[in-house]
Amino acid sequence: MKRGKRYGELAASFDAKKTYGPDEAIELAQRTSNTKFDSSIEVHVLLGIDPKKSDQLVRSTVALPHGTGKTKRIAVFTSQPDKEKEAKESGADLIGGEDLIAEIAQKGKIEFDVAVATPELMPKMAKIAKILGPRGLMPSPKNETVTPNVKKTVEELRKGKVAFKNDDTANIHQVIGRASFKKEQLIENYAALMDALRKAKPSASKGTYIKQVSIASTMGPGIRVSL
Repeated sequence: MKRGKRYGELAASFDAKKTYGPDEAIELAQRTSNTKFDSSIEVHVLLGIDPKKSDQLVRSTVALPHGTGKTKRIAVFTSQPDKEKEAKESGADLIGGEDLIAEIAQKGKIEFDVAVATPELMPKMAKIAKILGPRGLMPSPKNETVTPNVKKTVEELRKGKVAFKNDDTANIHQVIGRASFKKEQLIENYAALMDALRKAKPSASKGTYIKQVSIASTMGPGIRVSL
């Protein structure tokens, strides 16, 4: 891939062949972030899994102590009045039942970043699965967004709980904060992510599980992290 002059200068500011400790790698990622906006700090992890085998897929959640720096718009789908009240009290941005499902099915308009649903409404959610699914927004028990505990779930999402899963190349990509965060905040978020990732290791995965880790800012060069 052809890179610009700015990227080349940033990449030349450190040894790309060297692996750095997490603390130093995060500091380098912050230093090599010189976009006009507040760049995200991203962690990319290559896993020793076969993504074609369903029993080796990695999918879990992690509560980042300091969040990602992005305010999430949360939608709650429920047909229960008491759960609607919980959703409102916990700060959900959009709340509805079959009426909301019908509106999305008709207009195809998505005005939220994460969807939470109570179990009884999931059969009705099938109507918009083709709209939400490709965007990664379909509620699922695996990422704990199908739950009767609406209040707790919305509050955790507000505080920084995120879902992660491997892609087709056996990589995990996850934002752990912004370049403007304190280095200590990013280090704590990184540690929480890696701990959750280790706990999510599939029993069918053999050999080296975490093969390679790199940290980068948005549009910045990747810095290899020592394991």
